[in-house]
Amino acid sequence: MDIKRTGVAEKKKRKRIIVFVIVVVTMGLGAWGIVTMDPPLQKVDAGSVWLETVEHGNLLREVSGIGTLVPKSNRQITAKSTGLVEEILIYPGTDVTADSVVIEMSNPQLLLDAENAKFEVTGAEARLNRLKIQLEGTLLQMESSLTQLKASHKQATMQAEVNEKLFKDGLVAELTYLQSKLNAEQLSERVELEQKRYDFQKNSNQAQIDAETTSLQSVRGRYKLLQEQVEALNVKAGFDGVLQRMLVEEGQQVGPGTLLAQAADPNLLKAVLQISETQAKDITIGQPSTIDTRNGVVNGQVMRIDPAVINGTVAVDVDIIDPLPRGARPDLTVEGRIELERLNNITYVARPAFARENSEQSIYRLESEANTALRVPVTFGRSSVTAIEVINGLNPGDRIIASDTSSFENQPRIQIR
Repeated sequence: MDIKRTGVAEKKKRKRIIVFVIVVVTMGLGAWGIVTMDPPLQKVDAGSVWLETVEHGNLLREVSGIGTLVPKSNRQITAKSTGLVEEILIYPGTDVTADSVVIEMSNPQLLLDAENAKFEVTGAEARLNRLKIQLEGTLLQMESSLTQLKASHKQATMQAEVNEKLFKDGLVAELTYLQSKLNAEQLSERVELEQKRYDFQKNSNQAQIDAETTSLQSVRGRYKLLQEQVEALNVKAGFDGVLQRMLVEEGQQVGPGTLLAQAADPNLLKAVLQISETQAKDITIGQPSTIDTRNGVVNGQVMRIDPAVINGTVAVDVDIIDPLPRGARPDLTVEGRIELERLNNITYVARPAFARENSEQSIYRLESEANTALRVPVTFGRSSVTAIEVINGLNPGDRIIASDTSSFENQPRIQIR
């Protein structure tokens, strides 16, 4: 006979509840483990990054820039008159002196004008000489008349004095005495008047001569100018050095002021560096510098700073102190460094590719395990060409990734393999 079992349903129900709870707890623990588990580290190839070590000591702060060698002194050879370039006698690269004829030009009209001006000068000189002779003759006639009148006045004065004595002695009549006295007085007035006429004529003569002389000087000046323009048709270098450029061709018509050629002294060069406007703010006149000509390094010092910014750079002229190495010539590309200051007893590191002066940035610092790097904030200070000051966030001996980290910059930690 069958025996009825009791409590079986309750046991099955209890077992199902226990199993359900175990499953739920297990799933919850698994989910919690997944949430709290560290994400897998991004792996970075060790060959794609470069590492630098933070140091403590003295740092030479510099800025650098690319530039060219430029002559300190050069001469722009220009045309002084209109002309046709007939022949180029000297080409770039040739040594020249101040009297070296570089270009021969022609201008027939200029030659004709100069010849006509020469005739004008001859005519003006002849007119001046003729005027001087005429005026001198007139003045001599007046001087002769004045001399005769003075003699007559002197004689009349003496006669009046004699008649006065005779009149007092009763030897001549009073009328005779008075007539002689009146004659002397009249002649005195005539002498005074004639002297004024003579002086006026003399001054008038000088004024006429001065006017004619001024006219002659004007004609001579024009002739001299035309002569200089004719001579300038043979264009001279006007400078001891080397002809650098020829800017015209044979058969070309040029006008006054046209730039024909350029000469320079190749032994007197300066470097013109293009410095980034963000770095140029600390440059001052007289700062020491070095210029790398690719064939040797020479010392120099800053001699001029351009006040304008062009295409994000500032032109800085560096006076070269040392003798230039062989092969140095105008327009040669050079690299220069300018010493700004010496920073003593500071913490610094080789400048990371992304580091900016006086800024706070995040960089990757290697942890004790050399194959992992942690992203940490770092405060940078003053910078140089290859190094930058560390104010906060790193200590001497720390190693950092100095190369570009843009491909994994959002990762808090990376693994280097």
